Amino acid sequence: MRTRSLLALLLLIPLVDAFVLVAIVGSGVLTALQTVALVVLTGLIGMILVRAEGRNTLMRFQRKAATGSAPTDELLDGGLLIAAGAFLLTPGLVTDLIGFLLVLPPTRYPIRVALKRWVVVPYIDKQTDGFATGNVWTFGFPDGDGDSDPFGSGGFDVGGGSGPGAGNPGNTGGDDPLGASGSATDDEEYVDVDFEVNDDDSSRES
Repeated sequence: MRTRSLLALLLLIPLVDAFVLVAIVGSGVLTALQTVALVVLTGLIGMILVRAEGRNTLMRFQRKAATGSAPTDELLDGGLLIAAGAFLLTPGLVTDLIGFLLVLPPTRYPIRVALKRWVVVPYIDKQTDGFATGNVWTFGFPDGDGDSDPFGSGGFDVGGGSGPGAGNPGNTGGDDPLGASGSATDDEEYVDVDFEVNDDDSSRES
């Protein structure tokens, strides 16, 4: 659906551009020769800006690559500059306006941020199953089939019981046969065993 919408938009831009040129010439604001000269002039200025911004983007790309950083912004800028060059080479005022929006840094940076947030990151996140945003399933059932915590509420059952808090490793109640929780409750019973040590010499005399 997005691909069809994008293709329809790309086909609509030249049509709108043709209507704008006809309206400018028909209204008498500019003559046909002046309109053609304006289109050529904006295209030349735009290509000079594309060349200058391309050099700056390439230098930033090389600096980041030398320091080991990922040049993601520079790659997006390169793609936007290529698109800007294509729009500027297309005859028309509307396409030149779009090209200037893509080539000038004050307008290109917001477009790059929006493109990265709404197009690039969701696409990579979908292809890598959540690694782009860190939304990765590490436990349970990611499809929602069954209980996401197969051991009950709170983790592994180390106490072996089924009472309250039996699935919690730090519980103070339940069936804890070793009393590993620390404090004893009223229901717990302890057996006090006294050990008696006999002297060897006294046992021999007897």
